[in-house]
Amino acid sequence: MLLARHGETEWNRIGRRHGQLDSPLTERGRQHAQAIARLCGELDADAVFSSPLGRARATAEIVAGSLSLPVVVVDDLAEIDHGVFAGLTNEEIEEHHPGTLARRANSKYTWSFPDGESYADADQRAASALGTIATSDATSPVVVAHEMIGRLLLRSLLRLDTAEALGRSLPHGSVVEAHPAHARAVTHPT
Repeated sequence: MLLARHGETEWNRIGRRHGQLDSPLTERGRQHAQAIARLCGELDADAVFSSPLGRARATAEIVAGSLSLPVVVVDDLAEIDHGVFAGLTNEEIEEHHPGTLARRANSKYTWSFPDGESYADADQRAASALGTIATSDATSPVVVAHEMIGRLLLRSLLRLDTAEALGRSLPHGSVVEAHPAHARAVTHPT
């Protein structure tokens, strides 16, 4: 499986949290998508699955167009719901909710965004998404998603413990080539 994080967005550039909100890809984000497409072509991708969120779908459309494949949207690939923190920067969160980010850091897996989800909640969605993808005929699918849900997808695919999974970074435009049978992965920067 090839796991790709969507290209850079306007909000990513200024440090604003998306959660399940959206902002458009930047020019650099479109370049990320084109680089993902080239790499996935070299790795013989045979299907493209995407989060329903606009930034992932825009990236997936570029990848799929390059590979002459359709995009299959899987709702469970949506990013973790950031609840009332969606659309805010960390500075704004700290200003209006002092100490919250420090509390989150102390229990990252189980901590829930107010009116949103925790990693633990989204872990179930990640497993469900992988189950959906596994029912396809694809032998080398590309999954275009987000950093936080991507960590959980890798947790399931590679049988990682929580700390290792949450410690992973998935840069914009990166592609992780995961081999679940061997519990190993290679990250390809673009």
